[in-house]
Amino acid sequence: MINNVTLTGRITKDLEKHQTNKGTSVVNFSLAVDRRRKNANGDREADFIGIQAWGLTADLLCKYCGKGSLIGIEGRIQTRNYENNQGQRVYVTEVVAENVTFLDSKKSNNQSQQGGYQQSNGYQNDNYQQQPFDAMPFDNSADDVPF
Repeated sequence: MINNVTLTGRITKDLEKHQTNKGTSVVNFSLAVDRRRKNANGDREADFIGIQAWGLTADLLCKYCGKGSLIGIEGRIQTRNYENNQGQRVYVTEVVAENVTFLDSKKSNNQSQQGGYQQSNGYQNDNYQQQPFDAMPFDNSADDVPF
């Protein structure tokens, strides 16, 4: 069976790392990935894809990347579900990052003190609502991470 995903895109908001009960780092975020073709108006559209990273990968992403950072992701598609506060079953499909490549230059000292990268290609969309996976619970009792 093959379950491989390769994406290149920009992180849509600053990353917030969480810890499982056993101390494993995890971060959930969206990656804006341009579509190949332009729409009827000549504009390039993007898909906002949910990404989940664990362990050292999550730590390094939070340390070196922020909103607007260009990264490459290699991973696998994962589906899961949970019950929200209203008692409804919510289904989520996301990419679990197994390998991340930083495609921007390293943050300068000045940028680190300001809290992140400067955006360079217009993915600043204040109207964009983060996907529900960003706030949903993850299994804190897992004995091992997915990779």
